[in-house]
Amino acid sequence: MFGTTLLGLMVIPLVWGQLYPIPPTCYSKVLSMSREITRRAAEIKIDENSRECSAHLPDLYMDIHNACVIHIMGSYVSALEGMRDRRCGYTRKVQELRSMIRQLYIIITQKCRGDLTYSFSDCAALEHRRGS
Repeated sequence: MFGTTLLGLMVIPLVWGQLYPIPPTCYSKVLSMSREITRRAAEIKIDENSRECSAHLPDLYMDIHNACVIHIMGSYVSALEGMRDRRCGYTRKVQELRSMIRQLYIIITQKCRGDLTYSFSDCAALEHRRGS
């Protein structure tokens, strides 16, 4: 009897954990979004609908441990908005990337403001990484 009750008490948290997963922390959310943004930015540069007019865009590398990432996000969104006069500025992938960068900016500057700390502030490191 005691063994069955103990087994039941051990299974309940497993089932409960599957039904209600633990929400991500600010750090894990920002980290996953930055990786997704980096991937999508590379994707629009090879997509046939946006390849020609996105060739002038710098490569985007999001290192959330670098305080300069906020500046990089702002300048990249400005570059994406500068594509509006071109046909590919209105493609779904470009609009989603622009929206995702804005969302990450809001999360970093407002929602997770006190939760995130930056390991360093080296804009040159992001610029160098962009070119490689």
